Amino acid sequence: MSERLRVREIDDDEGQRLVRIIRRGSGSVVTWRRAQMVLLSAQGMDVAAIARVAFTSEDRVRDVIRNFNADGFGSLYPKYKGGRPPKFTLGQRREIKKIAKAKPAEYDLPFSTWSLSKLADFLVAEGVVDDISHEGMRVLLRAEGVTFQRLKTWKASKGPRYAEKKARIEHLYAIADREITPPDGDPEVIFCVDEFGPLNLQPRPGRQWAAVSGKNKEPGRAPRARMRATYHRTEGVRHLFAAYELGEDKLFGHVKPRKTRARFLEFCRYLRSLYPQSVRIAIVCDNFSPHLSTARDARVGTWAKANNAEIAYTPTNSSWLNRIEAQFTALPTMNGSAASSTGQT
Repeated sequence: MSERLRVREIDDDEGQRLVRIIRRGSGSVVTWRRAQMVLLSAQGMDVAAIARVAFTSEDRVRDVIRNFNADGFGSLYPKYKGGRPPKFTLGQRREIKKIAKAKPAEYDLPFSTWSLSKLADFLVAEGVVDDISHEGMRVLLRAEGVTFQRLKTWKASKGPRYAEKKARIEHLYAIADREITPPDGDPEVIFCVDEFGPLNLQPRPGRQWAAVSGKNKEPGRAPRARMRATYHRTEGVRHLFAAYELGEDKLFGHVKPRKTRARFLEFCRYLRSLYPQSVRIAIVCDNFSPHLSTARDARVGTWAKANNAEIAYTPTNSSWLNRIEAQFTALPTMNGSAASSTGQT
């Protein structure tokens, strides 16, 4: 049997970039559909399952994954016109990006940061490229999502349990996809949970189709009724708590006024009620503070132990591993209509 097609290994920066493309309300529909397929593949979903989620054919999914493996993020953007082929291959661009993001000290160089000239000279000396101009270097790095900026602590570090947490998430996904049989003590039902919001109904501008008024109006017709604008929102905003049940491919959502630990536990209790207490469940979520059980507030951990549930956290800066991220794609285009629905969606 041939090996299952899957997107190449992506790092956290690429995963977060895919999530940003998916969650962005503007831009090409083609781009976020392709990004959705790539992200689901990176999360371990097979081609047939991705085709069902994306409402497309398996051949289309395979084409998107192969193109991304060959051309990177450039393959996500539709090309409606011709042009000169790229000067550097995908392998060269990835190596340039990798070196630019590394510290010069890692290559035994006596300076702390890369300038364009130093980086270009080093790439030529190492044989990565034959030649590259400073402007070409800047344009290439910009296209790869790399800019010169102040480094913050979180950008240079990863959680100490990164590999352990990622392996656990992938193991739970394998259970949900029926690739393995759950060992004793492992969950049988897997939920991916996250919040979306704030949700805010879009104001109506007060325009409508109506009969001609003024001096050209129909004789004897009463003045038209005006549709007033609705710019004032006095009831605040709402937040969508959403869960994606992987095994049954179902989405559940509750709309809450705030994103707090108490609201999160309310939603967890609802998910727990969907299956008998004897069925162990797992809830995959990120490290947002209401999801955590802390020394000052142990309610989340206490609830999980008492209700035969496991809270599986994604690694630090790796929330893109949560499969529900791809399910949030269409919500920004719904103009707040999700704020009027509750329960199962």
